[in-house]
Amino acid sequence: MYMLNSSEYQEEKIHQALDMLYVDRKNEFRELSQVLLPEKAITSMPNWKEFVLNFSLDVEESFKTWSGQSELDTHSPQKALTILRQLGHDLTSMNQLTHLLNMSYNLSAEFKEIYRRLK
Repeated sequence: MYMLNSSEYQEEKIHQALDMLYVDRKNEFRELSQVLLPEKAITSMPNWKEFVLNFSLDVEESFKTWSGQSELDTHSPQKALTILRQLGHDLTSMNQLTHLLNMSYNLSAEFKEIYRRLK
């Protein structure tokens, strides 16, 4: 998973932080996985939680671009559209989409806070 494979994260701490986050945010992971992954993925894909977390990290990183905190790069428009299309598929309102974006953003922020506190 490419966001978690960056040099700022250590694999052991990633798994520890993810396990701690999953205990409290199981429902959010389940809800996002239902939107992002096919039904059989949770049982056949051992790293589905990492996939959901990576997506959430992407949402948080994209928000920095959307809010002007980061510079626009050449892939930003494509990334934004991909995120919106992945989450917005089969939704019927902007409120539902916003709910999923907020959930993703919050998972990312909580993961980073847990990761930061681990020694």
